[in-house]
Amino acid sequence: MKLNKLLQLLILLCLMPYISGCAVVAIGGAATAATVAVDRRTSGTQLEDQTIESKAGQALNSDPELKEQAHWNVVSYNTVVLLTGETPTDAMRQKALELVKSVDKVTHVYNEITIAAPSSMVARASDSYITSKVKTQMFTSSELSSIDIKVVTEKGVVYLMGIVSRAESEVATEIARQTGGVQKVVKLFQYTD
Repeated sequence: MKLNKLLQLLILLCLMPYISGCAVVAIGGAATAATVAVDRRTSGTQLEDQTIESKAGQALNSDPELKEQAHWNVVSYNTVVLLTGETPTDAMRQKALELVKSVDKVTHVYNEITIAAPSSMVARASDSYITSKVKTQMFTSSELSSIDIKVVTEKGVVYLMGIVSRAESEVATEIARQTGGVQKVVKLFQYTD
């Protein structure tokens, strides 16, 4: 168990340059290899998730209306997509959903886009801060392998994705609920039991 936590700490330290915006390619490669080794998804599924995110982003960016008037995020975990952000109309929200659903290999889309003006950079920074606090708390928990849980925050709502046991789900949810700034927790887990 301690070796697993040590490996996770090493991965977290390797990923820190990405968070600050300046990364070294060699470190990124090592971090990616370490992440693949401990992730519950197969390496092929991890690659598929990256491809889905890239293709969905391209599809959304190719629509001038969505590109100019909306804010969106696409996260794929085990080919299940979480779509978050804001659009000014329901029609644009539905258009974003259809574009993402049309991406090859997507098995399900949770459309959590709200009808609102795009969020400010300050709000997005606050959401990033909440995500980092939740991930840090998960990392320090002896009951979780935090690398298995994807944390996404949008307007104070924390979305949790991953392949976990029901016990891990409850621990992760409680950690997120207890984190300052979290308004709500939404579980989008796939269960092993």
